[in-house]
Amino acid sequence: MKELVTMDGNTAAAHVAYACTEIAAIYPITPSSGMAGQTDLWASRGRLNMFGRPVTLVEMQSEAGAIAAVHGALQSGALATSFTSSQGLPVLHRIAGERLPCVLHVASRTVGTHAMSIFGDHSDVMNCRQTGFAILSSGSVQEAMDLAGLAHLCAIRSRVPFLHFFDGFRTSHELCKVEAPDLRAFAALVDKEALADFRARAQNPEHPMMRGTVQNGDIFFQAREASRRFYDALPAVAEGCMKDVAALTGREYKLFQYYGDSRAEEVVIAMGSVSGTIKETVDALNASGRRAGFVQVHLYRPFSCESLLAAPPPR
Repeated sequence: MKELVTMDGNTAAAHVAYACTEIAAIYPITPSSGMAGQTDLWASRGRLNMFGRPVTLVEMQSEAGAIAAVHGALQSGALATSFTSSQGLPVLHRIAGERLPCVLHVASRTVGTHAMSIFGDHSDVMNCRQTGFAILSSGSVQEAMDLAGLAHLCAIRSRVPFLHFFDGFRTSHELCKVEAPDLRAFAALVDKEALADFRARAQNPEHPMMRGTVQNGDIFFQAREASRRFYDALPAVAEGCMKDVAALTGREYKLFQYYGDSRAEEVVIAMGSVSGTIKETVDALNASGRRAGFVQVHLYRPFSCESLLAAPPPR
């Protein structure tokens, strides 16, 4: 029988993220501070990541400083991570444009406008849809743990940065019994060839390269189009990583996960912590004679219309 441990969503996400991270740049911001706090605690106590070293952690002067430090660490060939919410999601286009395997773990929260607010919504994540980051959604504490690791696997294998998010407060602070994966076995799932390729492309005075240039429109957009193939390939890469995680944990994940009647006539599509409530509602409706189903969105960006249409049962 596998051991269950009690933790909240922040701790669950940080548990696997720590194993996959070499450098973490942090700045506390509600409701994601628990992830950074746990990472700080584990690093100070000498907990080892999958590379046999404690995570190098630095607390910056602001959220903008944290993501800038992550960008610099990635340029040096280190696997870097941060944990944030709301205003902690500044412009991410450079990291995505350089196709660096960054992973941001986000406890989603409203973005301040005329005033700051800690209301729980997805406005921070929605503001990042066009940055070039892939976006992965978790709907429970167990999913926050499993998909946190999945985000790191996918980012390394696909050469596309990932934003993994779950609902602030509703999931980030929910205490739940979860099954923690074997982190040694999880480390074996990392694409070693892709990781070596990332490190070989790092900025290094021993083999200097030019990066971060200013380009005219003709060259700029050729380079942008050249990146398209990585995004076209990403859904298949994510599905492959999901199969690897399923083989390790016994929990199956799909880009769009269907739940409900095999001949459903009514289907709800949603993502996030509402998923558990919808599943209970689907069960109640089907028990009363309705034919209902639910499609839970996991990979929100890049959005695979083909996978969405294939998720519900055929009619």
